[in-house]
Amino acid sequence: MSKLVQETITAIRKVISEDSNFIPLHEPSFQGNEWEYVKDTIDSTFVSSVGKYVDRFENDLAEFTGVKRAVAVVNGTAALHVSLTLIGIKKDDEVLIPSLTFIATANAVSYCQAIPHFVDSEEETLGVDPFKLKNYLAEIAIVKNNECFNKNTGRRIKAIIPMHTFGHSVDMDPLIEVCQQYHIELIEDAAESLGSYYKGQHTGSFGKLSAMSFNGNKIMTTGGGGAILTNDDHLADRAKHITTTAKVPHKWEYFHDQVGFNYRMPNINAALGCAQLEKVPNFLERKRKLAQKYITAFKIVEGISFKEETENTYSNYWLNALILDEDHEAIRDELLQISNDSNFMARPVWTLMNHLPMFKGCPAMDLTCAESLERRIINIPSSASLGAR
Repeated sequence: MSKLVQETITAIRKVISEDSNFIPLHEPSFQGNEWEYVKDTIDSTFVSSVGKYVDRFENDLAEFTGVKRAVAVVNGTAALHVSLTLIGIKKDDEVLIPSLTFIATANAVSYCQAIPHFVDSEEETLGVDPFKLKNYLAEIAIVKNNECFNKNTGRRIKAIIPMHTFGHSVDMDPLIEVCQQYHIELIEDAAESLGSYYKGQHTGSFGKLSAMSFNGNKIMTTGGGGAILTNDDHLADRAKHITTTAKVPHKWEYFHDQVGFNYRMPNINAALGCAQLEKVPNFLERKRKLAQKYITAFKIVEGISFKEETENTYSNYWLNALILDEDHEAIRDELLQISNDSNFMARPVWTLMNHLPMFKGCPAMDLTCAESLERRIINIPSSASLGAR
């Protein structure tokens, strides 16, 4: 075992303490009104797509994130798919997305028969590098009739989906400037960033639409679930309509006025979400306490660093991340093996999207930073419960 691996394992153990059970990467915490609200849906028999908790969850989520409207859906991928549909993404459009992201971002683009166009990330935020993107677009893009086109392919570049990686906000101001300059629609992938802020504004409130996820491993969970956030009432109404099979409201008649999706969040899941959302401030407090312990522990470890929030941001620290120095990247797999053998879970970051077989032919800019980060990032235990120890 190398010296750096030993020091890293020791630092993690110092933070999470010894435990006879395997410590997962991130597990949910149920310590509030979850059972009461879920039981209420069962007692009422309204466990499916109709019920008071869906409306309540949407209202509570909108209030928490500071947006006008939230539309609850079945998962974060569905939220992205519908968001792209609502802004008019068409077959063969190009959508700019980070190569360093979870596959849902790229899949949602593909569902629209559009083409992912991969852009690089920056090490400071782990998200889209707006300055490198601006220089790239200056070379390959042209604006005609207030639309952006790729000069190399002739295809329209309709939108960009920045993803707030592990809860760390993208540098939004310069990215918004790029979008305005090139007439590119902004949709945020805020699946990992509930409770994260950029310059005091909640992530997911900058784009025309954004997507959130409440999977079991997120900072709060609805079991399975997601949401679309927007400040546009018209888009919110359309989102609600097409995610509920585009059924025209009527007491008994089944009439659907367009092709829709059965992307509804069931009432029983929304009930769980209402209880979980009440606890988010507590989750954030504990997760930030855990992150601070990691920060302190890794200050004395040379060759690896703990990913901290950047200036003007407030991170939910959804998944804590270690980043190996470039000259130590070769020990990553050894560190992953020993961590998991030592009773706590660690994992590498996702395989870059452009390295996956179905996306290898997609357009991409220089991805030097993302490719380096792919070799050097390790996620370590991040559950809110660990922050209470």
